[in-house]
Amino acid sequence: MPMYQVKPISGGEIKVDLPTCMYKLPNIHGQQGNSCPSKQALQNGEIDPAVKALEARQDEIMRKLYELKAAVEGLAKTVTTPDADLDLTVSSSLSSPSPSSTTFKSTADLDTLLGKDLGALRDIVINANPARPPLTLLVLHGLLCQRYRVLSTVHVHSSVSGVPPQLLSCLGPRHADSYVRQRFQLGFTLIWKDVPKLQMKFSVQNMCPIEGEANVARFFYRLLAPYPSDPALATLVDSWVDTAFFQLVEGSAKERATVLRALNASLGRDPWLAGPELSLADIACYCCVLQGGSASSVPANVQRWLKACENLGHFSPAELLLQ
Repeated sequence: MPMYQVKPISGGEIKVDLPTCMYKLPNIHGQQGNSCPSKQALQNGEIDPAVKALEARQDEIMRKLYELKAAVEGLAKTVTTPDADLDLTVSSSLSSPSPSSTTFKSTADLDTLLGKDLGALRDIVINANPARPPLTLLVLHGLLCQRYRVLSTVHVHSSVSGVPPQLLSCLGPRHADSYVRQRFQLGFTLIWKDVPKLQMKFSVQNMCPIEGEANVARFFYRLLAPYPSDPALATLVDSWVDTAFFQLVEGSAKERATVLRALNASLGRDPWLAGPELSLADIACYCCVLQGGSASSVPANVQRWLKACENLGHFSPAELLLQ
């Protein structure tokens, strides 16, 4: 039974846009007869040009992957920062050792205290509340910069907002070489974060976080000089440090007055609080006296001691932050 004819709805030649990101294959529909060039080429020991192009493309991709792998492995050896939950990078700075500094006569060995670096930067991460700036750590940071090549960086966590500009620049300006981490001996990363107590992380695999400004200050001081070998002197330093933070800063007005009288009596006998040289006891008590706002009404011996500390020049970061 014959059917009616229908006119074609499209032209005889339809152009289709083919993707250009894939390799090309010969059109098998355009070949005449039952001949198969690929089989003939295979029988003759030859390789289809399309297969050659595919192999060359695969080799190039593998070469780039190996180069990328080598670059990532090299980067992993130089960048090992503990998980600090960072949101906004603000500033970095570089400080070189100063041979003219005579505050501490002996320098601690970083390999002994912190372990060998194995080509990676020893990065110490501190979480601090901007409502209670750690003045003691800023002073110790300046002393560390006189001894080691320190990469100092300030970050702002998303839990806080409206951080004052002086807190963002408290560790100094950004250095041009801050991205070359392997040039530094020590990393000092300060994160302004809403935390109840100051926290410090050094190695998340081998140690738990250290809490409290007094404990973190002891950690940093040991990077500057060994603790006193005399047990009585070491106990005296620890006693003044605890007194400074727990009574001068967190104590009542009566407790602060008692501590100031004890400071005046001790400084009447010796120029410094623990021994013939500046120690962590002097650094902690000086910062806590400034932070308490009672520097203008202290006894005579304490005033003389405050002036002696100012003349050293190490406490300028804390003084600038309180202005």
